[in-house]
Amino acid sequence: MNTIEDVLVRMDQIVEECKQQQSRIGYFSILYRQVTRRVRDGILAGEFEDNPRMEILDVIFAKRFIDAYELWKSGKNPTESWRLAFEASKNSSLLVLQHLFLGINAHINLDLGIAASETMAGKDLAGIKGDFDKINSVLAELVDGVKANISAVSPVFGLLIPLAKGKDELLLNFSIQIARDGAWKYAGEYHADSNKEFQIQDRDKNISFLAKKLINPGKLLGFLIKIVTFAEWKSAKKTMEQLDQVANETLHGF
Repeated sequence: MNTIEDVLVRMDQIVEECKQQQSRIGYFSILYRQVTRRVRDGILAGEFEDNPRMEILDVIFAKRFIDAYELWKSGKNPTESWRLAFEASKNSSLLVLQHLFLGINAHINLDLGIAASETMAGKDLAGIKGDFDKINSVLAELVDGVKANISAVSPVFGLLIPLAKGKDELLLNFSIQIARDGAWKYAGEYHADSNKEFQIQDRDKNISFLAKKLINPGKLLGFLIKIVTFAEWKSAKKTMEQLDQVANETLHGF
């Protein structure tokens, strides 16, 4: 894959595979495809500080998800953060939002810093900070829109928040802004260290810990989640279609 259009072709294929196989990996794939489309449109409109460079960043970034997906599908192990997210897709007792956040956790908290550094290989990382923040703002807009309109996918999810207030900040208040700041800090550490493999393994260990917390949020919230998931039940394909509609309306207003 060399262009953002190449990425979109592969993302379309993954979304269709997930629909056909009723795979919950499709929840994150749907959102990420919308982000990629929005970035492509932004590049064409000249919205970024360096539009050709943004395409390079987007391709490297997307390829980390796609490569992880293909490794897992072939029976091999991607990073632990992605492995946990993919394995969790088999679990029907998790909320749609949990599946989304598991994908975002691996992709922002681990992959984004690596992609930013690789895009700026041999250059000053600070030069990409503006566009790094821009791609995160697109994702934040999308996630906030989905959370605000989650009733379209999970009719009783809103009841969970007051009942579980203060019990699990990570699940209920997952913040793209906080993840972005951590990802930028990690990008600097990764960029400065010649031992890239160590940096990936060490970061992956920490991010996979967050993934485990998203999967197992505690007894009270776990009990409430069971109630919500019962009301949320529908085919993965149907949920994907609803998510696509919500995401499209959030980013494009139609």
